[in-house]
Amino acid sequence: MTSKEHSGGVSQLEELNGFTNPGLPEHKPRLADSDPRAEKVAERQVAAWFILSMIGTIWFIVAYFLFTPGESMQSIRLHNMFVGLGAAVAMFSIGFGAVLWAKNLMSDHEGIDERHDIGGSEEDQAIALEILHQAKEESGIARRPLLRNTLIAALAIAPLPAVLVFRDLGPLPGDKMFNTLWQKGTRLIRDVGGIPSVDSERPIKADEVTIGSAYHVLPSGIGDEEASEHPLNEKAKAAVLLMRIDPKELKEDPDRKDWSHDGIVAYSKICTHVGCPVALYEHQTHHLLCPCHQSTFDVTEHCKVIFGPAKRPLPQLPITVDSEGYLVAQSDFPEPVGPTFWEINHP
Repeated sequence: MTSKEHSGGVSQLEELNGFTNPGLPEHKPRLADSDPRAEKVAERQVAAWFILSMIGTIWFIVAYFLFTPGESMQSIRLHNMFVGLGAAVAMFSIGFGAVLWAKNLMSDHEGIDERHDIGGSEEDQAIALEILHQAKEESGIARRPLLRNTLIAALAIAPLPAVLVFRDLGPLPGDKMFNTLWQKGTRLIRDVGGIPSVDSERPIKADEVTIGSAYHVLPSGIGDEEASEHPLNEKAKAAVLLMRIDPKELKEDPDRKDWSHDGIVAYSKICTHVGCPVALYEHQTHHLLCPCHQSTFDVTEHCKVIFGPAKRPLPQLPITVDSEGYLVAQSDFPEPVGPTFWEINHP
């Protein structure tokens, strides 16, 4: 708004559009502006929200240790639900309290600021400091110690949940991210959901895998407590897709010809982009598609990337058959599974 408009004159824009500037609406004082008791009630309401935020943060910490996630999906759901509830209450309460503070207690007088050139002179800096001082006075943060102290306390403990989350990233994993449960002689079993017990494993024979079929498979023994302390974590690394195509269509490197068996190939199910599960197989084109970001891999050429953001092929699991005709691994994956980060940081 120009000074001419501010002083009541008629601008060119007003002349063209045929209306005059109505000015600012009449200021209506709030109850807290005239009633000291209402002001005190509003202040306590804001402080209560900040205190509720602190309770939410404390509950996050308590729930983090009280509802420790186990290997069952129920325990993981409870853990996520209760720590998420604590984080939501902590963040929402700070925001809602700040809104109430601004709405009911801070100065609500309308004002007009004239446009001015951007600059960094000493005069401008002095004006900026004056604005900050004015904001301090209008917000009442200097003369409302209850609000100031509860807000500072809520913000001070709000980062504590993040400390606990970062705790899960350590200690440093060593080479755990580069090794899986696959090893020489490990049988391929069907992944029917969850973690199979040793007695319920369903190993796969080579003659059961028909051309065009695709199996989601896991390493035998993944449900054995002695072999795997955290089977869900191991499943996330060792998940494999098993497919069979016509051997004539395979374009195998000479040094990898013995990694497949009569057209049966096995590749990591974990996308090398950001780790999503690659689970869509188009048997006519022999393409594997990651549903997250559409990275596409060609099964006939060692799952090389033919489309999308992934930067390297899916790691191949060398397989063969044992004396009983069951499919078994020849070794672990020759390279890290998952996002390219792990390959770059491989020791």
